[in-house]
Amino acid sequence: SVYVHAHARGVHVLSTKVSCYSLKFALHSVLIFLSHTELQAREDNAGNGEVRFHVKGSHDNNEENTSSIKHEGILIKKASIGGWKWASLLLANQGLATLAFFGVGVNLVLFLTRVLDQGNASAANNVSKWTGTVYLCSLIGAFLSDSYWGRYLTCTIFQLIFVLGLVLLSVTSGVFLITPDGCGDGKLPCMPASPIGVAIFYLSIYLIAFGYGGHQPTIATLGADQFDEANPKEKHSKAAFFCYFYFALNVGSLFSNTILVYYEDSGKWTLGFLLSTGSAIVALVLFLAGTKKYRHVKPCGNPLPRIAQVFVATVRKWDVAPAKGGDLYELEGSESAIKGTRKIRHSNDFICLDKAATIVESDLSSPKNPWRLCTVSQVEEAKCVLKMIPVWLCTIIYSVVFTQMASLFVEQGDVMNSMIGRFHLPAASMSAFDICSVLICTGLYRQILVPLAGRLSGNLKGLTELQRMGIGLVIGMLAMLAAGTTEIARLRHVLPGEKSSSLSIFWQVPQYMLVGASEVFMYVGQLEFFSEQAPDGIKSFGSSLCMASISLGNYVSSMLVNMVTRITARGDKPGWIPEDLNTGHMDRFYFLIAALTAFDFVIYLFCANWYNSINLETEEDNKGVDKGHQEEELLARA
Repeated sequence: SVYVHAHARGVHVLSTKVSCYSLKFALHSVLIFLSHTELQAREDNAGNGEVRFHVKGSHDNNEENTSSIKHEGILIKKASIGGWKWASLLLANQGLATLAFFGVGVNLVLFLTRVLDQGNASAANNVSKWTGTVYLCSLIGAFLSDSYWGRYLTCTIFQLIFVLGLVLLSVTSGVFLITPDGCGDGKLPCMPASPIGVAIFYLSIYLIAFGYGGHQPTIATLGADQFDEANPKEKHSKAAFFCYFYFALNVGSLFSNTILVYYEDSGKWTLGFLLSTGSAIVALVLFLAGTKKYRHVKPCGNPLPRIAQVFVATVRKWDVAPAKGGDLYELEGSESAIKGTRKIRHSNDFICLDKAATIVESDLSSPKNPWRLCTVSQVEEAKCVLKMIPVWLCTIIYSVVFTQMASLFVEQGDVMNSMIGRFHLPAASMSAFDICSVLICTGLYRQILVPLAGRLSGNLKGLTELQRMGIGLVIGMLAMLAAGTTEIARLRHVLPGEKSSSLSIFWQVPQYMLVGASEVFMYVGQLEFFSEQAPDGIKSFGSSLCMASISLGNYVSSMLVNMVTRITARGDKPGWIPEDLNTGHMDRFYFLIAALTAFDFVIYLFCANWYNSINLETEEDNKGVDKGHQEEELLARA
């Protein structure tokens, strides 16, 4: 179909955008309680790794925190930890890792067709499977980070896998696949690759997908961990971090879309892969350089049993009337049943789930069973997941808009006048305008819009996360209207007997720029939204929801193309998206997506208005907790 061929030519642009799916959020700093206290750790039993804590009174802000933590034999010093200095290392890591990933993904479809001699459809399907693996691995990385390994260890392990895959790919391409030298440039064909070479090639690219996908949901969360929400200044810096994180991502992708693409298109594949490998190694070294200075958050255990316990307990007490908020079961003091997290206050959403925290006579006469009686915090964690789902579903249609850059935008540009003097501009290179738009709008947003909106609304953030996501939907709709208008103009300039229109390809600039502007509002808004609203125990999982949204957006886009083709291409009618676009009406397909986005925006307004934010307990709520409980809480969180 036309869509498959369009995807084959444009899929490397899709790979360019993959990393932004994975982008998001942050766990609040574990040591909030220590904003006005000094924690001293004395390691008494070095062999057993035991740590004892002693809490002193308030101290001079200029005095360094001299505490340390012995965890699994590794001493992590906590002097002057966190802040922009160490978060900047993570921003550099993200930019370099993105450059390395796109150095492979941006031209992978061309490598498959030119070097491995695959057909367009076969190459497009293979790249789609590979891209889907990145989505899947993001969920795996988020789960391991939240449940068992923690942010730092998860990032380290998956980055090592990422580097291993790149090294293996560089060696394989140079030894087994690029024969003779310089082949794969579109002119000189390569000799058939050996089965061993092909097998190692696929192993290497899936190691890259596994490493990069697992690394993405946790690196943004780890970066946000470096800012203490108890400090208003650092809380504001945390919001700014997400903008700069997305900025770093696009800087890396811009370099790979220009410099590395040039080398690889000219047949210097191994050199391009080696540059990607070097970038990944530098990224890993920078990441490890801040090991002793990062704020580390302990994983909170597997969330799946916790959430399942809420629903099982609710079903078991289905005939029981839910108790009022003050009568529901919760642990005394500041300690949460979910170790290492803050308590969540009761909300009036999904009241039926309160049955799981309602105390009945059988709960008093038998040992506490979490499959029959759950705490309020545990119930609220399940509620938070349910509340975020409708908002998350509304972002899928936006992902359909976003996906068009990798398919129909490229197909449209391919039949336009792309000559600049004697130079031919590839249609896929127009994605550089999207990246530039992201970079420009990120700066304008942080420096102009946030201060201005803050003065008008009284909100230090300028606009709430839900407001920004709504604005992103509207701008995405405008991008589809601009694409449809460009297609109408293109059809009016079609030359008889010619494949291409005389209309300049630069008419596509507005639609690419609008998509880029919408990303700043939608994706950065999503990063902050899931960071703020996801409970402490599932922060990284929240960050992986954006990538899952894009994945579903790809499937919905494909489904729409298939449906439109079957409905409009009946009898002698060519349909809206035929093989020869000059006989079709791709503009109507763009307008259809714009209409669906407008409808989705209406539903989103309802969901955003219905949504109630998570309500976490603060330090002020626990002033009456005795000192012994404080020390136990600090030890559990550390």
